[in-house]
Amino acid sequence: MKQIWEQVKLSIKKQIPSHSYRMWIEPVDFIECKENCIVLSCANTFSKKRIFDHYGSIIKTEIKKTSGKAYNLDLEVSCKTCKKENSGFEKDNSIQLLLPGVNVRPYNGRLLRKDFTFDQFVVGNNNDFAYLAALDLSKKNSQQSSLFLLSKTGMGKSHLSQAIGHHILSQYPTERVYYITAEDFTTEMVNSFRNGSIDKFKQKYRNECDVLLLEDVHCLTGKERTQIELAFILDYLFEADKKIFFSSCYLPSDIPKLNAKLISRFSYGLISNIDPPGFRTRVRILKKKSKNNEHNLSEEVIEYLASELTADVRQLESGLIGVTAKASILGVPIDLDLAKSVTHNIIRQRKNITIDIIKKLVCKHFNISIKDIISSSRKQNFVRPRQIAIYLSRRYTDSPLQTIGKSFNRYHATAIHSIGIVERGLKEQVALQKQVEILSKKLESDKF
Repeated sequence: MKQIWEQVKLSIKKQIPSHSYRMWIEPVDFIECKENCIVLSCANTFSKKRIFDHYGSIIKTEIKKTSGKAYNLDLEVSCKTCKKENSGFEKDNSIQLLLPGVNVRPYNGRLLRKDFTFDQFVVGNNNDFAYLAALDLSKKNSQQSSLFLLSKTGMGKSHLSQAIGHHILSQYPTERVYYITAEDFTTEMVNSFRNGSIDKFKQKYRNECDVLLLEDVHCLTGKERTQIELAFILDYLFEADKKIFFSSCYLPSDIPKLNAKLISRFSYGLISNIDPPGFRTRVRILKKKSKNNEHNLSEEVIEYLASELTADVRQLESGLIGVTAKASILGVPIDLDLAKSVTHNIIRQRKNITIDIIKKLVCKHFNISIKDIISSSRKQNFVRPRQIAIYLSRRYTDSPLQTIGKSFNRYHATAIHSIGIVERGLKEQVALQKQVEILSKKLESDKF
Protein backbone atom coordinates (compact mmCIF):
# COMPACT_ATOMS: atom_id res chain seq x y z
CA MET A 1 0.00 0.00 0.00
CA LYS A 2 2.95 2.29 0.61
CA GLN A 3 3.92 1.95 -3.08
CA ILE A 4 0.36 2.83 -4.09
CA TRP A 5 0.59 6.02 -2.02
CA GLU A 6 3.84 7.00 -3.77
CA GLN A 7 2.11 6.49 -7.14
CA VAL A 8 -0.83 8.59 -5.94
CA LYS A 9 1.56 11.39 -4.97
CA LEU A 10 3.14 11.34 -8.44
CA SER A 11 -0.30 11.57 -10.03
CA ILE A 12 -1.37 14.48 -7.78
CA LYS A 13 1.90 16.25 -8.55
CA LYS A 14 0.84 16.51 -12.21
CA GLN A 15 -2.55 18.02 -11.34
CA ILE A 16 -1.79 20.79 -8.85
CA PRO A 17 0.68 23.71 -8.88
CA SER A 18 4.22 22.65 -8.03
CA HIS A 19 4.48 25.02 -5.05
CA SER A 20 1.26 23.59 -3.55
CA TYR A 21 2.52 20.05 -4.00
CA ARG A 22 5.84 20.79 -2.32
CA MET A 23 4.18 22.45 0.64
CA TRP A 24 1.22 20.16 1.36
CA ILE A 25 1.44 16.78 -0.42
CA GLU A 26 5.14 15.95 -0.63
CA PRO A 27 5.69 15.80 3.20
CA VAL A 28 2.73 13.41 3.70
CA ASP A 29 3.74 9.79 4.38
CA PHE A 30 1.82 6.51 4.46
CA ILE A 31 1.31 5.04 7.96
CA GLU A 32 -1.05 2.08 7.62
CA CYS A 33 -4.20 0.70 6.05
CA LYS A 34 -7.08 -0.18 8.41
CA GLU A 35 -9.82 -2.16 6.64
CA ASN A 36 -11.39 0.48 4.35
CA CYS A 37 -9.33 3.43 5.64
CA ILE A 38 -5.90 4.68 4.63
CA VAL A 39 -4.02 6.50 7.38
CA LEU A 40 -1.50 9.17 6.35
CA SER A 41 0.81 11.34 8.45
CA CYS A 42 1.12 15.13 8.60
CA ALA A 43 3.22 17.54 10.64
CA ASN A 44 0.54 19.35 12.68
CA THR A 45 -3.14 20.20 13.04
CA PHE A 46 -2.80 23.17 10.70
CA SER A 47 -1.51 20.92 7.90
CA LYS A 48 -4.21 18.35 8.65
CA LYS A 49 -7.04 20.84 8.20
CA ARG A 50 -5.48 22.35 5.08
CA ILE A 51 -4.94 18.97 3.39
CA PHE A 52 -8.44 17.74 4.22
CA ASP A 53 -10.13 20.95 3.05
CA HIS A 54 -8.18 21.49 -0.16
CA TYR A 55 -6.86 18.11 -1.28
CA GLY A 56 -8.98 15.46 0.46
CA SER A 57 -11.22 14.73 -2.54
CA ILE A 58 -8.37 14.51 -5.07
CA ILE A 59 -6.44 12.17 -2.76
CA LYS A 60 -9.43 9.83 -2.42
CA THR A 61 -10.05 9.89 -6.18
CA GLU A 62 -6.45 9.04 -7.05
CA ILE A 63 -6.27 6.28 -4.42
CA LYS A 64 -9.37 4.68 -5.96
CA LYS A 65 -7.91 4.97 -9.48
CA THR A 66 -4.57 3.48 -8.47
CA SER A 67 -5.76 0.71 -6.13
CA GLY A 68 -9.07 -0.07 -7.80
CA LYS A 69 -10.87 0.28 -4.47
CA ALA A 70 -12.51 3.16 -2.62
CA TYR A 71 -10.93 4.03 0.75
CA ASN A 72 -11.76 6.47 3.49
CA LEU A 73 -8.99 8.90 4.41
CA ASP A 74 -7.54 9.66 7.81
CA LEU A 75 -4.69 12.01 8.69
CA GLU A 76 -2.72 11.70 11.90
CA VAL A 77 -0.35 14.27 13.39
CA SER A 78 2.73 12.09 13.56
CA CYS A 79 5.64 12.67 15.95
CA LYS A 80 7.77 10.86 13.39
CA THR A 81 6.83 13.44 10.78
CA CYS A 82 7.52 16.29 13.17
CA LYS A 83 10.99 14.92 13.90
CA LYS A 84 11.61 14.39 10.20
CA GLU A 85 10.58 17.95 9.40
CA ASN A 86 12.67 19.34 12.23
CA SER A 87 15.75 17.49 10.93
CA GLY A 88 17.03 16.53 14.34
CA PHE A 89 15.57 19.39 16.36
CA GLU A 90 13.84 18.11 19.48
CA LYS A 91 10.12 18.78 19.62
CA ASP A 92 8.88 20.58 22.71
CA ASN A 93 5.45 19.16 23.55
CA SER A 94 4.81 22.03 25.94
CA ILE A 95 4.50 24.46 23.01
CA GLN A 96 0.91 24.79 21.86
CA LEU A 97 0.46 24.53 18.10
CA LEU A 98 -0.91 27.57 16.32
CA LEU A 99 -4.60 27.66 15.53
CA PRO A 100 -5.52 28.22 11.87
CA GLY A 101 -7.48 31.32 10.90
CA VAL A 102 -6.14 33.67 13.56
CA ASN A 103 -3.48 36.33 13.55
CA VAL A 104 -0.16 35.00 14.77
CA ARG A 105 2.06 36.73 17.28
CA PRO A 106 5.70 35.80 16.70
CA TYR A 107 8.14 35.92 19.60
CA ASN A 108 8.92 39.56 18.90
CA GLY A 109 7.61 42.34 16.69
CA ARG A 110 4.42 42.83 14.73
CA LEU A 111 1.49 40.48 14.24
CA LEU A 112 1.47 38.24 11.17
CA ARG A 113 -1.62 38.74 9.03
CA LYS A 114 -3.62 35.53 8.88
CA ASP A 115 -4.09 35.75 5.09
CA PHE A 116 -0.40 36.37 4.33
CA THR A 117 0.52 32.70 3.83
CA PHE A 118 2.19 30.85 0.96
CA ASP A 119 -1.11 29.22 0.08
CA GLN A 120 -2.76 32.62 -0.43
CA PHE A 121 0.07 34.05 -2.55
CA VAL A 122 -0.68 34.10 -6.28
CA VAL A 123 2.39 32.97 -8.21
CA GLY A 124 3.09 34.30 -11.71
CA ASN A 125 6.01 34.94 -14.02
CA ASN A 126 6.67 38.20 -12.21
CA ASN A 127 7.28 36.64 -8.79
CA ASP A 128 7.81 32.88 -9.19
CA PHE A 129 11.51 32.94 -8.31
CA ALA A 130 10.93 35.19 -5.30
CA TYR A 131 8.19 32.82 -4.13
CA LEU A 132 10.37 29.73 -4.49
CA ALA A 133 13.27 31.47 -2.74
CA ALA A 134 11.03 32.46 0.19
CA LEU A 135 9.55 28.97 0.40
CA ASP A 136 13.01 27.42 0.37
CA LEU A 137 14.22 29.77 3.12
CA SER A 138 11.34 28.64 5.34
CA LYS A 139 12.48 24.99 5.24
CA LYS A 140 14.76 23.56 7.89
CA ASN A 141 17.05 21.83 5.38
CA SER A 142 17.44 24.89 3.13
CA GLN A 143 20.90 25.59 1.73
CA GLN A 144 20.34 29.35 1.95
CA SER A 145 20.28 31.28 5.21
CA SER A 146 19.55 34.77 3.86
CA LEU A 147 17.18 36.32 1.31
CA PHE A 148 16.94 39.96 0.22
CA LEU A 149 13.64 40.72 -1.54
CA LEU A 150 13.47 43.79 -3.74
CA SER A 151 10.41 45.47 -5.29
CA LYS A 152 8.34 48.61 -5.43
CA THR A 153 5.70 49.14 -2.76
CA GLY A 154 2.60 47.00 -3.15
CA MET A 155 4.11 44.01 -4.97
CA GLY A 156 3.96 41.40 -2.21
CA LYS A 157 7.20 41.70 -0.22
CA SER A 158 5.37 41.78 3.11
CA HIS A 159 3.15 38.87 2.06
CA LEU A 160 6.16 36.63 1.40
CA SER A 161 7.96 37.83 4.52
CA GLN A 162 5.01 36.95 6.74
CA ALA A 163 4.40 33.72 4.82
CA ILE A 164 7.90 32.62 5.87
CA GLY A 165 6.99 33.40 9.47
CA HIS A 166 3.68 31.52 9.24
CA HIS A 167 5.27 28.44 7.68
CA ILE A 168 8.12 28.23 10.18
CA LEU A 169 5.84 28.75 13.18
CA SER A 170 3.39 26.10 11.94
CA GLN A 171 6.02 23.51 11.01
CA TYR A 172 8.55 24.21 13.76
CA PRO A 173 6.62 25.76 16.69
CA THR A 174 9.68 25.98 18.96
CA GLU A 175 11.49 28.36 16.59
CA ARG A 176 11.78 31.97 17.76
CA VAL A 177 10.63 34.17 14.88
CA TYR A 178 11.13 37.95 15.02
CA TYR A 179 9.09 39.96 12.47
CA ILE A 180 9.86 43.69 12.59
CA THR A 181 10.39 46.73 10.39
CA ALA A 182 13.70 48.58 10.28
CA GLU A 183 11.93 51.66 11.64
CA ASP A 184 10.62 49.71 14.65
CA PHE A 185 14.04 48.14 15.17
CA THR A 186 15.60 51.62 15.33
CA THR A 187 12.96 52.87 17.77
CA GLU A 188 13.48 49.85 20.01
CA MET A 189 17.23 50.34 20.02
CA VAL A 190 16.98 54.07 20.81
CA ASN A 191 14.56 53.37 23.67
CA SER A 192 16.87 50.69 25.08
CA PHE A 193 19.70 53.26 25.19
CA ARG A 194 17.47 55.75 26.96
CA ASN A 195 16.25 53.16 29.47
CA GLY A 196 19.69 51.71 30.14
CA SER A 197 18.69 48.30 28.75
CA ILE A 198 20.92 48.15 25.67
CA ASP A 199 22.62 44.93 26.88
CA LYS A 200 19.22 43.24 27.12
CA PHE A 201 18.38 44.47 23.61
CA LYS A 202 21.62 43.02 22.21
CA GLN A 203 21.15 39.73 24.04
CA LYS A 204 17.64 39.30 22.69
CA TYR A 205 18.55 39.68 19.02
CA ARG A 206 21.92 37.94 19.19
CA ASN A 207 21.04 34.89 21.26
CA GLU A 208 17.25 34.59 21.44
CA CYS A 209 16.32 34.88 17.75
CA ASP A 210 16.20 31.93 15.32
CA VAL A 211 14.56 33.71 12.39
CA LEU A 212 14.78 37.46 11.72
CA LEU A 213 12.31 38.98 9.24
CA LEU A 214 13.43 42.60 8.79
CA GLU A 215 11.28 44.75 6.49
CA ASP A 216 12.00 48.07 4.73
CA VAL A 217 15.74 48.18 5.42
CA HIS A 218 16.05 51.30 3.22
CA CYS A 219 14.63 53.19 6.25
CA LEU A 220 18.04 52.72 7.89
CA THR A 221 19.54 55.38 5.64
CA GLY A 222 21.61 57.88 7.64
CA LYS A 223 21.06 56.10 10.99
CA GLU A 224 24.70 55.39 11.76
CA ARG A 225 24.37 54.04 15.31
CA THR A 226 21.53 51.70 14.33
CA GLN A 227 23.50 50.45 11.33
CA ILE A 228 26.53 49.64 13.50
CA GLU A 229 24.49 47.69 16.04
CA LEU A 230 22.50 45.85 13.36
CA ALA A 231 25.73 44.83 11.60
CA PHE A 232 26.99 43.24 14.84
CA ILE A 233 23.68 41.44 15.36
CA LEU A 234 23.69 40.10 11.79
CA ASP A 235 27.24 38.82 12.30
CA TYR A 236 26.05 36.80 15.30
CA LEU A 237 23.05 35.43 13.40
CA PHE A 238 25.06 34.51 10.30
CA GLU A 239 27.70 32.74 12.38
CA ALA A 240 24.96 30.80 14.21
CA ASP A 241 23.42 29.81 10.84
CA LYS A 242 20.13 31.54 11.63
CA LYS A 243 17.65 32.48 8.92
CA ILE A 244 17.40 36.14 7.89
CA PHE A 245 14.98 37.86 5.51
CA PHE A 246 15.34 41.45 4.31
CA SER A 247 12.96 43.52 2.19
CA SER A 248 13.47 46.87 0.52
CA CYS A 249 12.38 49.07 -2.36
CA TYR A 250 16.04 49.46 -3.35
CA LEU A 251 19.14 47.36 -3.87
CA PRO A 252 21.57 47.44 -0.91
CA SER A 253 24.14 49.41 -2.93
CA ASP A 254 21.46 52.01 -3.89
CA ILE A 255 20.42 52.83 -0.33
CA PRO A 256 22.04 56.19 0.51
CA LYS A 257 24.14 56.68 3.64
CA LEU A 258 24.33 52.96 4.32
CA ASN A 259 27.67 51.75 5.67
CA ALA A 260 29.75 49.21 3.76
CA LYS A 261 29.32 46.51 6.40
CA LEU A 262 25.54 46.50 6.09
CA ILE A 263 25.68 46.61 2.30
CA SER A 264 27.89 43.52 2.46
CA ARG A 265 25.57 41.69 4.87
CA PHE A 266 22.40 42.54 2.93
CA SER A 267 24.11 41.24 -0.22
CA TYR A 268 25.47 38.11 1.45
CA GLY A 269 22.63 35.77 0.45
CA LEU A 270 20.23 35.49 -2.44
CA ILE A 271 18.76 38.70 -3.88
CA SER A 272 15.47 38.43 -5.77
CA ASN A 273 13.04 40.97 -7.14
CA ILE A 274 9.28 41.07 -7.74
CA ASP A 275 8.07 42.75 -10.92
CA PRO A 276 4.56 44.14 -11.56
CA PRO A 277 2.09 41.31 -12.27
CA GLY A 278 1.07 40.59 -15.86
CA PHE A 279 -2.54 40.51 -17.05
CA ARG A 280 -3.15 36.80 -16.38
CA THR A 281 -1.59 37.04 -12.93
CA ARG A 282 -3.75 40.09 -12.15
CA VAL A 283 -6.83 38.10 -13.18
CA ARG A 284 -5.84 35.24 -10.87
CA ILE A 285 -5.18 37.66 -7.99
CA LEU A 286 -8.63 39.21 -8.36
CA LYS A 287 -10.31 35.81 -8.59
CA LYS A 288 -8.55 34.54 -5.48
CA LYS A 289 -9.31 37.65 -3.42
CA SER A 290 -12.92 37.67 -4.63
CA LYS A 291 -13.34 34.03 -3.63
CA ASN A 292 -11.69 34.53 -0.23
CA ASN A 293 -14.03 37.45 0.53
CA GLU A 294 -17.08 35.75 -1.00
CA HIS A 295 -17.57 38.42 -3.67
CA ASN A 296 -19.43 37.42 -6.82
CA LEU A 297 -17.71 39.12 -9.78
CA SER A 298 -18.29 38.12 -13.38
CA GLU A 299 -15.42 37.19 -15.68
CA GLU A 300 -16.09 40.39 -17.65
CA VAL A 301 -15.69 42.64 -14.59
CA ILE A 302 -12.58 40.81 -13.36
CA GLU A 303 -10.87 41.07 -16.75
CA TYR A 304 -11.79 44.76 -17.00
CA LEU A 305 -10.27 45.51 -13.60
CA ALA A 306 -7.18 43.49 -14.48
CA SER A 307 -6.72 45.36 -17.77
CA GLU A 308 -7.12 48.82 -16.21
CA LEU A 309 -5.44 48.54 -12.80
CA THR A 310 -1.91 47.66 -13.83
CA ALA A 311 0.32 49.44 -11.28
CA ASP A 312 0.61 46.93 -8.44
CA VAL A 313 -1.28 44.47 -6.24
CA ARG A 314 -2.45 47.19 -3.86
CA GLN A 315 -4.06 49.08 -6.71
CA LEU A 316 -5.88 45.88 -7.68
CA GLU A 317 -7.09 45.44 -4.11
CA SER A 318 -8.19 49.07 -3.99
CA GLY A 319 -10.24 48.61 -7.16
CA LEU A 320 -11.81 45.40 -5.88
CA ILE A 321 -12.69 46.93 -2.51
CA GLY A 322 -14.10 50.04 -4.22
CA VAL A 323 -16.30 48.02 -6.58
CA THR A 324 -17.72 45.74 -3.90
CA ALA A 325 -18.22 48.58 -1.40
CA LYS A 326 -20.06 50.78 -3.91
CA ALA A 327 -22.31 47.90 -4.97
CA SER A 328 -23.12 47.16 -1.32
CA ILE A 329 -23.87 50.79 -0.43
CA LEU A 330 -26.08 51.37 -3.48
CA GLY A 331 -27.67 47.93 -3.33
CA VAL A 332 -26.93 47.22 -6.98
CA PRO A 333 -25.23 44.29 -8.73
CA ILE A 334 -21.57 44.49 -9.70
CA ASP A 335 -21.48 45.07 -13.45
CA LEU A 336 -19.11 46.62 -15.98
CA ASP A 337 -20.55 50.14 -15.67
CA LEU A 338 -20.06 50.08 -11.90
CA ALA A 339 -16.50 48.87 -12.30
CA LYS A 340 -15.77 51.65 -14.79
CA SER A 341 -17.13 54.31 -12.45
CA VAL A 342 -14.90 53.11 -9.60
CA THR A 343 -11.70 52.72 -11.58
CA HIS A 344 -12.10 56.03 -13.44
CA ASN A 345 -10.64 58.16 -10.63
CA ILE A 346 -7.80 55.73 -9.92
CA ILE A 347 -6.72 55.64 -13.55
CA ARG A 348 -7.20 59.37 -14.10
CA GLN A 349 -4.81 60.19 -11.28
CA ARG A 350 -2.08 58.04 -12.81
CA LYS A 351 -2.52 59.49 -16.30
CA ASN A 352 -2.87 63.18 -15.47
CA ILE A 353 -0.37 63.77 -12.67
CA THR A 354 3.19 64.38 -13.86
CA ILE A 355 6.42 65.45 -12.17
CA ASP A 356 6.17 68.90 -13.75
CA ILE A 357 2.63 69.36 -12.41
CA ILE A 358 3.81 68.37 -8.92
CA LYS A 359 6.75 70.80 -9.10
CA LYS A 360 4.50 73.68 -10.11
CA LEU A 361 1.95 72.86 -7.40
CA VAL A 362 4.59 72.64 -4.65
CA CYS A 363 6.32 75.83 -5.80
CA LYS A 364 3.02 77.71 -5.74
CA HIS A 365 2.19 76.34 -2.28
CA PHE A 366 5.55 77.40 -0.80
CA ASN A 367 5.83 80.60 -2.88
CA ILE A 368 9.13 79.69 -4.54
CA SER A 369 10.15 79.37 -8.19
CA ILE A 370 10.89 76.29 -10.32
CA LYS A 371 14.46 77.58 -10.51
CA ASP A 372 14.65 77.49 -6.70
CA ILE A 373 13.33 73.95 -6.32
CA ILE A 374 15.81 72.46 -8.80
CA SER A 375 18.75 74.59 -7.65
CA SER A 376 21.75 73.33 -5.70
CA SER A 377 20.81 75.56 -2.75
CA ARG A 378 20.62 73.90 0.66
CA LYS A 379 18.51 76.61 2.26
CA GLN A 380 15.75 75.02 4.32
CA ASN A 381 13.01 77.02 2.56
CA PHE A 382 14.09 75.31 -0.69
CA VAL A 383 15.16 71.91 0.65
CA ARG A 384 11.86 71.02 2.35
CA PRO A 385 9.65 71.83 -0.68
CA ARG A 386 12.09 69.89 -2.89
CA GLN A 387 11.88 66.85 -0.63
CA ILE A 388 8.08 66.98 -0.56
CA ALA A 389 7.92 67.33 -4.35
CA ILE A 390 10.20 64.30 -4.80
CA TYR A 391 8.08 62.31 -2.34
CA LEU A 392 4.84 63.23 -4.17
CA SER A 393 6.44 62.40 -7.53
CA ARG A 394 7.23 58.93 -6.26
CA ARG A 395 3.75 58.52 -4.82
CA TYR A 396 1.65 59.84 -7.70
CA THR A 397 3.64 58.95 -10.82
CA ASP A 398 5.09 55.77 -12.27
CA SER A 399 8.39 57.48 -13.06
CA PRO A 400 11.53 55.59 -11.94
CA LEU A 401 13.76 57.14 -9.29
CA GLN A 402 16.42 58.02 -11.85
CA THR A 403 13.87 60.10 -13.77
CA ILE A 404 12.55 61.77 -10.63
CA GLY A 405 16.05 62.62 -9.41
CA LYS A 406 17.08 63.97 -12.80
CA SER A 407 13.99 66.18 -12.91
CA PHE A 408 15.24 67.91 -9.74
CA ASN A 409 18.92 67.90 -10.82
CA ARG A 410 19.64 65.18 -8.25
CA TYR A 411 21.04 61.64 -8.30
CA HIS A 412 18.53 58.87 -7.63
CA ALA A 413 20.24 58.16 -4.28
CA THR A 414 19.38 61.72 -3.21
CA ALA A 415 15.79 61.10 -4.31
CA ILE A 416 15.68 58.00 -2.09
CA HIS A 417 17.05 60.04 0.82
CA SER A 418 14.42 62.75 0.32
CA ILE A 419 11.59 60.22 0.22
CA GLY A 420 12.87 58.61 3.42
CA ILE A 421 13.04 61.96 5.23
CA VAL A 422 9.43 62.81 4.30
CA GLU A 423 8.15 59.32 5.20
CA ARG A 424 9.72 59.55 8.66
CA GLY A 425 8.59 63.14 9.12
CA LEU A 426 4.98 62.20 8.37
CA LYS A 427 4.98 60.02 11.49
CA GLU A 428 6.15 62.78 13.83
CA GLN A 429 5.73 66.29 12.38
CA VAL A 430 2.19 67.65 12.38
CA ALA A 431 3.11 70.62 10.15
CA LEU A 432 4.58 68.33 7.50
CA GLN A 433 1.54 66.05 7.70
CA LYS A 434 -0.77 68.97 6.99
CA GLN A 435 1.36 70.24 4.11
CA VAL A 436 1.47 66.85 2.40
CA GLU A 437 -2.23 66.29 3.06
CA ILE A 438 -3.17 69.63 1.45
CA LEU A 439 -1.01 68.97 -1.62
CA SER A 440 -2.26 65.39 -1.94
CA LYS A 441 -5.89 66.48 -1.86
CA LYS A 442 -5.25 69.03 -4.59
CA LEU A 443 -3.59 66.39 -6.76
CA GLU A 444 -6.36 63.85 -6.16
CA SER A 445 -9.10 66.38 -6.91
CA ASP A 446 -7.45 67.69 -10.10
CA LYS A 447 -7.03 71.12 -8.50
CA PHE A 448 -3.64 71.82 -9.97
